[in-house]
Amino acid sequence: MTRKPVAEGNKAPDFELTATGGKSIRLSELRGRPVVVYFYPKDNTPGCTAEGQDFRDLYPRFRRRRTVIFGISRDTLKMHENFKAKHKFPFQLLSDPDEVACKRYDVIKMKNMYGRKVRGIERSTFLIDPEGVVRRVWRKVRVSEHAAEVLAAVADLPKA
Repeated sequence: MTRKPVAEGNKAPDFELTATGGKSIRLSELRGRPVVVYFYPKDNTPGCTAEGQDFRDLYPRFRRRRTVIFGISRDTLKMHENFKAKHKFPFQLLSDPDEVACKRYDVIKMKNMYGRKVRGIERSTFLIDPEGVVRRVWRKVRVSEHAAEVLAAVADLPKA
């Protein structure tokens, strides 16, 4: 079966992952609300921490727009719990050690790290509308001002 690429205007690929707090999250069960899914490489690294903090700081404004936010990486649930608590993230972090969502959203890439090629998550964000359609895709994300740009895109979604 050929999978459609994740692109603006296409239906968001569904996934089910375990979130902080131990509950299971299925994307398709969140219909009716906008959803921001951001993929990041690793807990407690400078860029990933800054990105999470930016989403945290803007979280009240996302909530006013009924938007759900999830951060996803391959880290373990225990690592996510510590990362979330340390930085007081008000949103769930989802653990994807088997790269289920990572593969569906095509965020696993070969990257250069200290001169070596390594497989890792390319920082990417997806804005999914209340009907489950991908409305915005950001790849190769630069952390600075990114969360504010995502918030502006949420504000541009048509009102339900």
